[in-house]
Amino acid sequence: MTINSNQNPLFQKIEQVRRRPGKIKDTHINLAHGSGGKAMRDLIDDIFVKTFDNPILAQLEDQATFNLVNLLEQGDRLAFTTDSYVVDPLFFPGSDIGELAVNGTINDLAVSGAKPLYLSCSVILEEGFSVETLRRVATSMQAAAKKAGVKIVTGDTKVVHRGAADKLFINTAGIGIIPPGIDISARNIQPGDVVIINGEIGNHGTAILIARGELALESSIESDCQPLHDLVAEIIKICPQIHAMRDATRGGLATVLNEFALTANVGIRIHENTIPIREQVNGVCEILGLDPLYLANEGKLVIIAPKEKADLILATMQNHPTGKQASIIGEIIPTPEGIVLLKTAFGAERIIDMLVGDQLPRIC
Repeated sequence: MTINSNQNPLFQKIEQVRRRPGKIKDTHINLAHGSGGKAMRDLIDDIFVKTFDNPILAQLEDQATFNLVNLLEQGDRLAFTTDSYVVDPLFFPGSDIGELAVNGTINDLAVSGAKPLYLSCSVILEEGFSVETLRRVATSMQAAAKKAGVKIVTGDTKVVHRGAADKLFINTAGIGIIPPGIDISARNIQPGDVVIINGEIGNHGTAILIARGELALESSIESDCQPLHDLVAEIIKICPQIHAMRDATRGGLATVLNEFALTANVGIRIHENTIPIREQVNGVCEILGLDPLYLANEGKLVIIAPKEKADLILATMQNHPTGKQASIIGEIIPTPEGIVLLKTAFGAERIIDMLVGDQLPRIC
């Protein structure tokens, strides 16, 4: 006997349950949410698909697909990056792990001159993690993506046993398109170039440190987490000949400058009295014996540009919301090769080397 599934009420009910968007009923993550079954589908539907809602993601394939013709209309090269976020705590003054994951990946694309377009989102969840907290993080990611004009189009979810991870880890990858004629690389750096930064350093690292509550310190400092691609686009518009660009995240300004100096085999001299640092950040650093040059940032752009374009670039940055405190902080020198020097307020010079370790772990 053949059963007609179109007429059988039980089959119709099963089909309705299987096809409708899932809704998670649990209040906390359990191992079933990573099993690949209905519980996992409900989690993905309710938290991610509904929140990140866009036509590419809605196809629910194992990959996102794009029209190459449309991409080529925007540029001639593809930029691709990936990063993982394990920040502690998950929420901190001025931002959270979700916004950080989106903006951090956008900025890694932006410093190549690329226009960010699409992101992926993969999460590793610890058993027992709050579903509402996860929803809050996903909402924050979508808000940051929407603000930046990018789409989160694919992802993955894994659940590990309680104690095998610390609440939530996020990996995001991103792709963007680089316009024709743009070649931004540390290999282009030349003696005579200038060093420009878009604002105060050390705010993110300081905000994370205080948010952990391990020190009896109070401060109004917030993370500088912000997307930089609009600022980069404005800079490239008036100076396509930018030599190098990088966002100063882990390791701070000092690490970026050392990377530039080593790659280009040049020296770099920066001037202490031109580096924007908030008084509260300096105060915290003095109390704890930290150096703000090595503190993490999540919205700071370091640019190496031809000297003749420096004033125009600076004016353009200062007219943009993410560059109001922009400053020319140094110059590229022929020697000593691979060395960064700081000229202090007293006129002396000292070497700014790379850190052997990290002043503050898990800041991004």
